[in-house]
Amino acid sequence: MKNNTNKMITSRDVDFAQWYTDICKVADLVDYSSVKGSMIIRPYGYAIWENIVAILDKKFKETGHVNVQMPMFIPESLLNVEKNHVAGFAPEGAWVTHGGSEELEERMIVRPTSEVLFCEHYKKIIKSYRDLPLLYNQWCTIVRWEKETRPFLRSREILWQEGHTMHATKEEAMEETLRMLNVYRDVQENYLALPVITGKKTEKEKFAGAEATYTLEAMMYDGIALQNGTSHYFGQGFAKAFGIQFLNKENKLETPYQTSWGVTTRMIGAIIMTHGDDHGLVLPPQIAPVKVCIIPIGEVNESVDKITNELKNNDITFIVDDTDKSPGFKFAEAEVKGYPIRIEVGKRDLEKGFVTLVRRDTLEKIKVNIDDVLDKVQELLVDIQNNMFNRARARRDSMIYNADNYDEFKNIAASKPGFIIGKWCGDVACENKIKEDTTFKSRCLIDEEVSGKCVCCGKEARYVLYWGKQY
Repeated sequence: MKNNTNKMITSRDVDFAQWYTDICKVADLVDYSSVKGSMIIRPYGYAIWENIVAILDKKFKETGHVNVQMPMFIPESLLNVEKNHVAGFAPEGAWVTHGGSEELEERMIVRPTSEVLFCEHYKKIIKSYRDLPLLYNQWCTIVRWEKETRPFLRSREILWQEGHTMHATKEEAMEETLRMLNVYRDVQENYLALPVITGKKTEKEKFAGAEATYTLEAMMYDGIALQNGTSHYFGQGFAKAFGIQFLNKENKLETPYQTSWGVTTRMIGAIIMTHGDDHGLVLPPQIAPVKVCIIPIGEVNESVDKITNELKNNDITFIVDDTDKSPGFKFAEAEVKGYPIRIEVGKRDLEKGFVTLVRRDTLEKIKVNIDDVLDKVQELLVDIQNNMFNRARARRDSMIYNADNYDEFKNIAASKPGFIIGKWCGDVACENKIKEDTTFKSRCLIDEEVSGKCVCCGKEARYVLYWGKQY
């Protein structure tokens, strides 16, 4: 156990689940509410989310998408239009049965997702090929009545975005599905420093109502998988169920093709569980609300002003911790918060012309001339970002194993955390058996053109998959 800013953080190697909860609380990211399974996102946690939203929203708009807002409530009859969809979501729905003191004529579900709402709207506004493509996105909350909850990873009320698009051709819709998957990959790898594996979900694991689901699978420090976003190709299923049609250039009626894609605050959980350590958060500079924490030691106002002016003029976010706490307490607090760089400005050091920079990813201390602080900060922000990604990728890759038969698969699953690469015949019975025997689920397909034997039953294989435990 470690004492950080007079609060306890369990060692991640002793109890990873408790360590995660401790980080969420000690770093002041969340608080619990009286609504079981729902979290209060504190200002610092929300600032991280705002930075992620800003990056994603910019990329969505650069690819031609516009934001809309749909209602929170979905009448049961509307949810029932697409049967596979309702079967997937009704069991975890939160249902509204009364308005005030009066019982509703038809109960409504608090949106678990918004496909049917978009389809109802699309039916009204899509008339001609000139109306397509429709590239819409929504930032909102959804409700799913989860039995087991954990901050950011799985809660009953979830902050997210959901893209919903309509296209004239299958090719355009498939291109959109994969394009948005790649947008997510870009953001997660280049901004969140999260190495992800992308691929197609099996039929059993795909989204309810989709023809194909593509996923981003991240591996946490403890070797457990986290599904960090999905992009779905719906084909014409929803459109046909809702009777959506458009006149093509030959003046003939056609049914459009649809996609949907989304990510949530779960990405913050992934950042914590991939990069955090026993001292607290470790935030990638690209999304850190505060990139530099300056800690004055003694009367050093002039030097602090010089540094803050340089940072301000170069749009580098910072705070100055000039509270009356001890320097050691301030250092620990900066580490808990995960600020990428800490600058210790002390009177004795300044007499020799330097200050001390501490990088959060390695806790390395670097003596820097007071006149070179800005250049060194800019250099370190880039280096920290790259190092965090490379370190996470190396750890992930060291925990990916190959299994050629079922005994080998089970031995790895029982003794080594991480992902297993194994061939599969395509039979859901084998997929279910692997889950029952090992708790490993199919994460995504790597290859659909393979030779060899199924790792489970020994029959001819059709796919190569990543398998793993999941959060």
